[in-house]
Order: sequence, then structure tokens, then C-alpha cells
Amino acid sequence: MRKHLTGFSLFAFLFSLTSRFLKQRPNSWSLLLGSWLDEKRTATNGKRTAALLLLTAGLGLSAQAQDPRLPARKPGLEPAPLQTEQLAPDRPAADTARVFALQNLAELVFANHPVVKQAALLSETARAQVQQARGGFDPKLGSGFDRKLFGGTDYYNNWANELKVPIWPAGIDLKVGYDRMVGRYVNPEYRTPLDGLAVAGLSVPLGQGLLIDARRSTLRQACIMVDAAEADQVKQINEIWLQAAKDYWTWYYTYQQMRLIEEGVELAATRFRGTSRRALLGDQAPIDSVEAQITVQDRQVQYEQLLVELQNARLLLSNHLWNRDGQPVELPAYAVPQRPPLTPVDTLALRGLLDFADSRHPTLLKLDAKIRQLGVEERYRRELLKPTLNVSGYLLSRGDFYRPEVPASYDFGLNNYKVGVDFAVPLFLRKERGKLWETRVKVQDATLEQQNSRRSIVTQVSAKFNALKAYERQLLLQAQTIENQRTLLRAETQKFELGESTIFLVNARETKLIDLRLKQESLRASYEKTLAELYYYAGTRTANPED
Repeated sequence: MRKHLTGFSLFAFLFSLTSRFLKQRPNSWSLLLGSWLDEKRTATNGKRTAALLLLTAGLGLSAQAQDPRLPARKPGLEPAPLQTEQLAPDRPAADTARVFALQNLAELVFANHPVVKQAALLSETARAQVQQARGGFDPKLGSGFDRKLFGGTDYYNNWANELKVPIWPAGIDLKVGYDRMVGRYVNPEYRTPLDGLAVAGLSVPLGQGLLIDARRSTLRQACIMVDAAEADQVKQINEIWLQAAKDYWTWYYTYQQMRLIEEGVELAATRFRGTSRRALLGDQAPIDSVEAQITVQDRQVQYEQLLVELQNARLLLSNHLWNRDGQPVELPAYAVPQRPPLTPVDTLALRGLLDFADSRHPTLLKLDAKIRQLGVEERYRRELLKPTLNVSGYLLSRGDFYRPEVPASYDFGLNNYKVGVDFAVPLFLRKERGKLWETRVKVQDATLEQQNSRRSIVTQVSAKFNALKAYERQLLLQAQTIENQRTLLRAETQKFELGESTIFLVNARETKLIDLRLKQESLRASYEKTLAELYYYAGTRTANPED
């Protein structure tokens, strides 16, 4: 009797359980089964699950009910895709005809950019100033004629001609002249024979101006300023290229953001369609389709915002694009950036950059030229402390000295000459001493600035090198994190197929993967920007400064 009662109780329990399942929608039993399993998972989960499966098999439930991944399909509906493809580890290679590489940007910038052409004018201006300074040593030819005739009287008839040739050494001036001054009222001091008077001689400064004078100081300073202008030209071009490189990698990062979010929109839309079909089939709660649609809409908003940012980044990069005719050009909409090369920089390369910066950095070269220019100025100011002592001597001859019949007493010789001596000195020299003092202060200021700039350059280069090494480590860890997140998303998707997860968790895992990929692209762009800054602070634009 006890055996019959036990069998009857077991039959009643199975009948009630079966009736409970059959009262639901055809496929809703799987959801109840999943929730029941979740609640009882912590207590003897395996045994009860096995027992329940045996019971349902014994009751003759349909084969469809045993496989929740294959829901029944209503007429007119396609199979619901339960697994969307994962985000690709790397973007597929773009068409090379569409790639606008960094080298293409460099060729256009260095060839056609107006600021680069403007920087080249600095050297031209400096060379023009050198030519102006050389004008102080140009030979000078002068001539003057005056005559007065009144009442039949020839008062004077003066004709003076002079060729003055400055000579570089010792500030000497070579003078050759011809004067003809005749007439009734000509000062006897200047009266010449009727054939005129020829003059040839030198003017030599024995005091102030012997070692250096204003003409030589100006020319030497102008020659030094050519070096300063060339260094300034290199610095300006480096600044233009740094900004262009940064804008290029900003464009790259924005483009990658747009592509990743675009793929995220496609994945979310596919999952939304699959979830909607599963809800129509009764295999999933309708509220899950709302969750999936929210994800689609959120990513669509991000995508629209990134489209605007990509257009702005493209316009910003277009500021550096000019054609041969000096007309601005726009970056084509179909152009895509290249993949970051992520060129590693080792300690040997760092040492080479530091050595180059110490000897060839444009800022240091410019300051060195400034110090040398002030050195010339200081030397000239010291020369002005000397008294002025100029000695001149000229040999005289009659104007027709070229004739053989001219007597020796009227020809060039030691018996026919004109000499002169000029002497002057300020008693206190306050003006000259003040100028010298000011120049020495400027030299000291430029020297200190050079020392500080050299230290600052070494610090900046080392800091950027440290940042590059940090980015290398971060990129390695980020790649591992992305792979782990991809594995986690794959597992979560499989759990979702088995009914042990929710659409919320799948979307959360996928969103996290997209965020990690965006972070990876941000690190890549930041690495390239930091590499460009490293070269800039080292005073160059490439990894091989000597090229």
C-alpha cells in the first residue's frame, strides 16, 4: 500500500509540473527552466538538473523543447541570429590608392606651405643685409664742377674729381683724384696749374679704427646673422611640421573612432533584429528588444557626433595642404590615414638625438650666433675707447703727368706731396664706456640663456623618450586586455545562446571591448604625436637628423 501511495505522489508531482509548463506559451518553458536553475544553482544544482531532464524526457516533451538554441520558426520569419561577429582584432588593410600617408603630407608641406616659403625668406633677408654691409667697401667715384663768370671776369673755374677705394685691412682708404681750380679769385691754397693737379695717396687710422671700425663690424655681424637666420628658418619649419604631424594623427584617431563606432552600430543593429525576431517567436522577453534598441540608438548618436569631428579633423589637416600655385586644397573625403608605424626608439637613438641637439639644435645655433654677433659688437665698442689718430699722405703731380715732357719737379715724387694728421679724444668717454657696458651685459644674458636652453632641451628630449617607453608598455598591456575582453565577450555570447545571460550583459561586454579598442587607437595616435615632439625638441624632423 505504501509503494502505491509513493508512486501516486510522484505521478501527481510530475503531472502538476507538466501542466504548469503546458499552460505557458510554447517556448516559455525554457525561460522558466532557466530562472529556476539560476535560483537553485547554489544548492545541488547538478543533481536536480539531471533529474528534471530525465523527467521531461520521460513525459515525452518535444525535441524542440530540449534545444533552446533552435526556437520554432513562425511562417514568414527568418532564423534569428543568436551570435554577432566579434570586433576584428585589426582593421582590414585599406585600398592603397585611398591612403594619404604621412610622407605624402610631408612632401606637400615642405614644397608648398606658405609658412615654409616664408621661413626661407629669412635667409634671403640675411643675405641681403650682408650685401648691404659690403656696400661700405664699395669704391666711390665723385665729381663736382663750379664756375663763376661775371662782367667779363672769370672768378673761378673749379673741377674736382675723386675715386675713393676702402681697403679691408687696417681700415685704409685709397684715394685717387684730379682737381682743376683756376680763376682770378680762387683761394691760392687750392689753386692748381692750368692743366690741373693729380692726387694719389692713402688715409690710415693709427688709433681708433685700426683693428676694427664701423664698416667691418657691420659686415661681420651681418655674416653671422646669416647663420642665425638659417637656424631660425629650420626652427620655424620644424614647428610647422610638428603641428602638421599632430593634426594628421588627430585625423587618424578620429577616423578610427568613427570606424569602430560604425562597426558597433552594425553589431548592435544585428543583435536588435535577432532579439526582435526571438521576441516574436516567444523565445525571449520583449523588453530585451527595447534594451537592444537603446544600445543601437546610443551608438548611432556617437556615430553622428564622430562624423562631425571627422569632418573638422579633415578640415584642420587641410590647412597644411597647398598646391604649386599657392592655392589651398582640401583633403578628399575618400582619403584614409595610414596605420601608425610605431617606430621604436632605443637608448642608442636617444643618445644620437641628444648629441645632435647639443651641436645642431636651431635654438642653440641661433643663440650661438647672437653671442658671436655681440662679441663683434663688444670688440668694436672697445675700439671706440681709443683716441682718433688718422694719418693721410698724397703724392701730387700736374694733370698732364702722362706726357713725357713733364718736368720731374712737377711729376709724382717725394718732392711733391700733401700730408695730414687728425687727432681727437673725448675726455671722459662716458658714452663709449656706457655702450661697452651694455654690450657686455647682453653677452652675459645671451650666454645664460644658451645654458638654460641647452638644459631645457636635454630635459624635454628625455621626457618625451620616457613617455614613448611608457606608451610602448601601455600598448602591449592594452593588446592583452583587448584579447581578454574579446574572450570574455565570446563567452558571454555563448552563455546568452544557452539562455544563461542577458542582452544587457552582452551589450555591456561589447561596449567595453569597443572602449578598449578606442583606447588602443588613442594610445597609438599619442605615441606618434609624442614621437614627433621628440624629434622636434631634438631639433630635427626625422629619426635620421643628418639626412
